[in-house]
Amino acid sequence: MTEELVALHRRRKSRPIHVGSVQVGGDAPVVVQSMTNTDTADAQATLAQVAELAELGCDIVRIAVPDKAAAAALPDIIPHSPAPLIADIHYDHRLALAAVRAGIHGLRLNPGNIRDAEKVRQVVTEAKARGIPIRVGVNEGSLPPLPPLAEGEMPPPKSKRMVDAALWEIAILQEMGLEDIKISLKAFDVPTMVTAYREIAKLVPYPLHLGVTEAGTPRAGSVRSAVGIGILLSQGIGDTIRVSLAADPAEEVPVAYDILNSLNLRQHGPTIVACPTCGRIEIDLIPLANQVEAYFQKLGKPLTVAVMGCVVNGPGEARDADIGIAGGKGKGAIFRKGEVVRVVPEGQFMTALVEEGHRAIAEKFGEELAQPATPPGDLGEVLPMTEVSERPGRVARRQ
Repeated sequence: MTEELVALHRRRKSRPIHVGSVQVGGDAPVVVQSMTNTDTADAQATLAQVAELAELGCDIVRIAVPDKAAAAALPDIIPHSPAPLIADIHYDHRLALAAVRAGIHGLRLNPGNIRDAEKVRQVVTEAKARGIPIRVGVNEGSLPPLPPLAEGEMPPPKSKRMVDAALWEIAILQEMGLEDIKISLKAFDVPTMVTAYREIAKLVPYPLHLGVTEAGTPRAGSVRSAVGIGILLSQGIGDTIRVSLAADPAEEVPVAYDILNSLNLRQHGPTIVACPTCGRIEIDLIPLANQVEAYFQKLGKPLTVAVMGCVVNGPGEARDADIGIAGGKGKGAIFRKGEVVRVVPEGQFMTALVEEGHRAIAEKFGEELAQPATPPGDLGEVLPMTEVSERPGRVARRQ
């Protein structure tokens, strides 16, 4: 990240809360969340997935507590979790009480499914006594039923119904003196979701958890989530996010960081700069870019890595990258911050980039990293710098 990178809009000021050791809201970075898809009753499988998500950079993990078996497993899960855990509760308030007593770090309650104010108060009493925050988690698909409408009366828009559902439960929490509150207003329809969050942001000081619910398969769901979450974050709204995909939860975390990184809000792992394919490319760019992304993702360092298909224009077009390669006609220029440092033959592209990447990490972060899964082969003979020459008719320009 360079000093010139700034957010598009100043963050909305929210009241900070803590989910375990993680601060949400206030001046904390935007928090990344995901959710396990294991049977929570299987403590070992659930812990394994939590550990995988934490390794990817997930700050907080939500786990479903749909029944007594899941609740009974919580004492075997919570003390061993590498990340703070939120118990997802829908219908039975007794499961929320069991989670609180087991030491859960946070609760998610859906006001559309627990519609008894007295049951909510029981949960709040015990959560407050233990300093456990509660997320008021509204979903478009599980709103409280509408009251009877007068003849000719139009029902209110879903965004308003979502806000009203949240305010109903928030009022109970406030009445009981609980201020450690987080709010989500998730919908599949992006305009509905954006409208609801914009409205609630004006009405309460609590941190907001953003998400597009049931967003879909990885390709479509990532786009839908990026649009909905990105719109709000770009306007300074949002303190924590989850990308909800019909996929392995491990696929959600990198997409979440891609959204945050694209808005200069947070970076975890590499940023890959790669030129679009065109008729000028003289190397097999796409497999190389995928290999580079997979390798540096495992290292988890916020490094910007460029893979460019043009020897002449590449270093200039990706001059802000920490490291990069620009290939053409059997050889490639390895560059750092736009300056070519050496040239290698095509068979050594990946190996040379890995070596240079570890040098950059050592310089940037003051630490040496082992090189797991280093591509086979050595660097071979380095080509002289004079062999990268500008070809006639090629004018350096940004695409």
